[in-house]
Amino acid sequence: MRHVYLVDGSGYIFRAFHALPPMTRPDGTPVNAVYGFTSMLLKLRDDAEADCIAVLFDTSRKSFRNDIYPDYKAHRPDPPLELVPQFALIREATRALNLPAIEQAGYEADDLIATYARLAAARGAEVTIVSSDKDLMQLVGGTVGMLDPVKNKRIGPAEVAERFGVPPEKVVDVQSLAGDSTDNVPGVPGIGVKTAAELINAYGDLDTLLARAGEIKQPKRRETLQTNAEKARVSRELVRLKTDVPVEHPLEEFRTKPIDGPALGAFLREQGFKSLLARIADRLGPAPAGAKAPAPAPATPKDTQYELVQDRAALERWIARARDAGVVAFDTETTSLDAMRAALVGVSMAVEPGRACYVPLAHGAGQGELLGEARPKQIPLAEALDLLRPLLEDPAVLKVGHNIKYDMLVLARDPYAVRIAPIDDSMLASYVLEAGAHGHGMDELAKLHLDHDTIKYADVTGTGKAQVTFDRVPLDKALAYAAEDADVTLRLWLALKPRVLTERKLTLYETEERALVPVLVEMERTGIKVDVAELKRLSDDFAQRLAA
Repeated sequence: MRHVYLVDGSGYIFRAFHALPPMTRPDGTPVNAVYGFTSMLLKLRDDAEADCIAVLFDTSRKSFRNDIYPDYKAHRPDPPLELVPQFALIREATRALNLPAIEQAGYEADDLIATYARLAAARGAEVTIVSSDKDLMQLVGGTVGMLDPVKNKRIGPAEVAERFGVPPEKVVDVQSLAGDSTDNVPGVPGIGVKTAAELINAYGDLDTLLARAGEIKQPKRRETLQTNAEKARVSRELVRLKTDVPVEHPLEEFRTKPIDGPALGAFLREQGFKSLLARIADRLGPAPAGAKAPAPAPATPKDTQYELVQDRAALERWIARARDAGVVAFDTETTSLDAMRAALVGVSMAVEPGRACYVPLAHGAGQGELLGEARPKQIPLAEALDLLRPLLEDPAVLKVGHNIKYDMLVLARDPYAVRIAPIDDSMLASYVLEAGAHGHGMDELAKLHLDHDTIKYADVTGTGKAQVTFDRVPLDKALAYAAEDADVTLRLWLALKPRVLTERKLTLYETEERALVPVLVEMERTGIKVDVAELKRLSDDFAQRLAA
């Protein structure tokens, strides 16, 4: 291998989104970031020097750095809602171009880039990191350089020194002092990049500076460094990239392979990228007869396949499917309609119409428990939540629910402590489209829009004195009911969400109805203070008026 290109996929997505004007494909899905990303990768593939290319992605906001400093990246806002559906499409674009899409749980894309850059350089290859991220500039030097794909500008040691005031090998020390408000890296208060560079240039490195902080003449700066020395050391652990990640894919997998013309053509046509199709028409071969953007997914699949997930490996497979899809319908089963008191019994997920699963977490032995029957096999609750939490909090995966506020309230409580985001809601979509025309419960909407009769809650829990809580429902019945809930939620969302756009309800939906959900969740969790004496006075007053 001569020249390895490592593309910072996660970083480029945001730059492309903000750099390009809004663009939608025929079904209304935003695709401006996908267009910019695909165009950039096509150009990269045309570079004769690039005999190895890989695109690297973050898996979630959580990484080993959160174990070091729990508030790392804690204040980052959720990505723009128009960007969320593009995360999965960008991964799809990478595969359509026959390039490896690399991600690894627990590590950021930057750490994977750092490790692969070291491995490639050790083999004598030239390495180009396709990114303008300042955090990657610590890697520049030797045979490793950077390329800003938006400005088409090469970044070498001179450009790094111009940016930080120090050579690349001292960038980490400067960042440790200056911190980074974007990633919530604390640094040393009152010290910016310029001052940090002056200090590192004067003392050589961070450790020497901290050891000799007492020699600094300015009293305030001296005291600040002495007081915040540990913050600087913690910050160094946060900004220093790992170059020894136990990577799961060897460099040999990055060798460029021929483009699959029909597969790439199908992807570009699906997105409506006519200019890109024209640009590479000679490589695609003839378009299939009648080729056009695909119709929306069918509302009612011909068959259903629901899986009971009772072990870690099966749950990991479903989580991987959700990440690949970029959208997952999600539902909780609990012991109560009161979200502030309900105990979690299980969760269900669907990633395509007719394919769903149920993950039991706290089912008892049903009516037979008093007779000594064993509890059914289930993944331990804490273990399952540790697996699900990164998915449910992943900004790159849209979580769709039907009245998802309830699920958010349940899971936000201790001991679950899960913050579901970003979200979409089929019930709210129905409400903004047809607020007063009918009810918006799942059973009614499923019949109205899907011509589907759902399993009712009473069908599995019983009624009256014979009613049981969901943790007493046998698993076969729980699977049929819960998996159908997630499946129907996804199918309703696929049927209703395009109408929100075409019927010009998108602003109302996104800026008011959906935006209000996390606000209401926090209000209901926090509660409100009341003046008991004043309420009693009002009660007495109203009672007297009614009696008069």
